[in-house]
Amino acid sequence: MKTAVVTDTASYLTPEQIKQYNITVLPITVILGNEQYKETEELTDQEFYDYLRNEPELPTTAQVSMGQIQEAYDRLVSEGYDTIISIHLSLGITSFMDNLRMFVKDYDKAKVYPFDSMAASAAEADLVMLAGSMAQKGEDPEKIVAKMKELRDSTDIYFAVNDLKHLSRTGRLSNRSAIIGSLLDVKPLLTFKDGKIFAIGKERTMHRAFRVIALEIQKYTDEHPDWKLHITVVDSNNREMLEKWSNDFQTNFPDAKVSTSHLGPAISVHTGEKTMGVVWDRDLLDEN
Repeated sequence: MKTAVVTDTASYLTPEQIKQYNITVLPITVILGNEQYKETEELTDQEFYDYLRNEPELPTTAQVSMGQIQEAYDRLVSEGYDTIISIHLSLGITSFMDNLRMFVKDYDKAKVYPFDSMAASAAEADLVMLAGSMAQKGEDPEKIVAKMKELRDSTDIYFAVNDLKHLSRTGRLSNRSAIIGSLLDVKPLLTFKDGKIFAIGKERTMHRAFRVIALEIQKYTDEHPDWKLHITVVDSNNREMLEKWSNDFQTNFPDAKVSTSHLGPAISVHTGEKTMGVVWDRDLLDEN
């Protein structure tokens, strides 16, 4: 049995990670005006943020098509893979997983395990890298899926945005009454719950948002003292604050592994620029 791992660009894996864990990554399409671009392949972050700041028509996205999926799966089958684990953006913010599950019912060239990350960005990436690592070791796909569920259940995500207008406009905010936060000089604080995005608070500054998140991580470590902690700090074109937050988290949690990641256009369409996020979970990749 030979197992392949597939994901989408919303995981924002680095080229080095893609190569190390032998991951197939399918691009989400970003639409700027009348032009369509494959994320990471045809559109740079700088081009996207320049458009976001300067153009009146806001960008949108289009999910990975089933044609892209079939082409990728067929190629993997031709390379000798008979099992595919396909890990993607949360069903709570896109209908892609429903479409994929329908597609694989009729796909008989390989056994496919569709897996809902119930998240995006670094939380999705952690699942993908764990699956890739286990697949390279020849682990049974059922064991890989079970371990991914364990990791997913251990994951928490908080992020702070400059305002809620993008999430409101694109319909990704589940408790829309929280839109009042966009009318004030605050940094709305959000989380993923059951794969959906919820506003949970408002902080006056990013520094205060950091303090709230650090307290949540401390509660997490107190509840799971035997777990090795992995913290990933994520930014949306906010590199100076990314460096500060990652350094501060490493100081506050010296035994944790602290990583960094970046949001690209497909997610920044919804969050806007200058977003800061933190993903923390049990470091099953290093334990595996």
